[in-house]
Amino acid sequence: MSDTLLAHRTEAPASGRQRTFSWALIAVGILVALVIPLFVSTYWLQLAFTVCSLGVAMVGLTMLTGAGQLSMGAPFFMAVGSLTYVVLAGSPTDSGEVIGFGLPPVAAAIAGTVAGGIAGLIFSPIASRLSGIYLAMASLGLVILAEHILNNMALLSGGFNGRRSPDFELFGIVFGRTSDPLVIFGVPFGRQEWLWYLGIGLLLAAILFARNIKRSRSGRALQLVANSDLTASVAGVHVRAYKARIFFLSSLYGGLGGVLYTLAMGSIAPTSFNIDLALKTLAIIVIGGIGSIGGAVAGTVFVVCLPLVLQPLLGYVPFLANDAATASYISRYVYGLAVILVLLFWPRGLAGIGAALASGFQSRRSARLAHEKEVEDA
Repeated sequence: MSDTLLAHRTEAPASGRQRTFSWALIAVGILVALVIPLFVSTYWLQLAFTVCSLGVAMVGLTMLTGAGQLSMGAPFFMAVGSLTYVVLAGSPTDSGEVIGFGLPPVAAAIAGTVAGGIAGLIFSPIASRLSGIYLAMASLGLVILAEHILNNMALLSGGFNGRRSPDFELFGIVFGRTSDPLVIFGVPFGRQEWLWYLGIGLLLAAILFARNIKRSRSGRALQLVANSDLTASVAGVHVRAYKARIFFLSSLYGGLGGVLYTLAMGSIAPTSFNIDLALKTLAIIVIGGIGSIGGAVAGTVFVVCLPLVLQPLLGYVPFLANDAATASYISRYVYGLAVILVLLFWPRGLAGIGAALASGFQSRRSARLAHEKEVEDA
């Protein structure tokens, strides 16, 4: 009895310290996020916003793959969201080459997100009946369709040359270039500074919502579906309905990611949402760790930043030192190699590495607490 009470008294303060430490980390993270635009150049802010925009779509795709559904159609739903945003928020040209309605950017962004979800809802009856490679091929057809639409519906998309993305605006603040920017601590806040806050805020919201879904009753039902359709049916789960719902939710994420992605690129073009992006999304979810929300973000960082890492190395590696070998071109081979290595040796991807490090830290901490208890008992 006394040993049990002693163990309880020993663990309670430790648990309290752990909660305090977690909240302290959160507070430090928020503070760092707030001050980053004061110290980082616009180039790195734009890169970070690109990661955030693609990361939002990948969180949604990871929720889908975590439910056992392999889709390569994320660029299609991103294209739907992006096209809806530029049409609704944009203005028509004087020559009438493109259509624009001039709606508030916030309303256009919400409409773009919803449009991506509606497109997913239309496709969901097919998605709920397919799985594995069959769903992957069917959804890849959507990406080919998106590129065709963007190329040929010039009145909406601007055709092959694309169309400029309207600046975002929130609470009277224009997320674009202005002659009279707000100056904070000597730093003029322009397009990239404000987009940084928008991107990091929406990415965190997307992650938190996805985690709550994963821990909910629906999330547990989707886990049963991922393990076995038959087992899920026996447990009383309506398999097709849940597959359709998670596909719809993933498409909503894709629509929002598309809106952010077109803000990051500054324009919408057919080449922005092609098969190349579909292959990148596949590399992201595999390298990050299939079904892992944190892994989706880590995989996005890896894929987006890899060309920057390779660029300084091109002149030092003999078989890469030629005019045809660009960092973007070589990175495709590295993605493929990384996918193969992950599937063969570390199926949990980057998320598994993080989990292993956290587990090792927890083991060392538990051993230290046990040693301290032995010392106290002695």
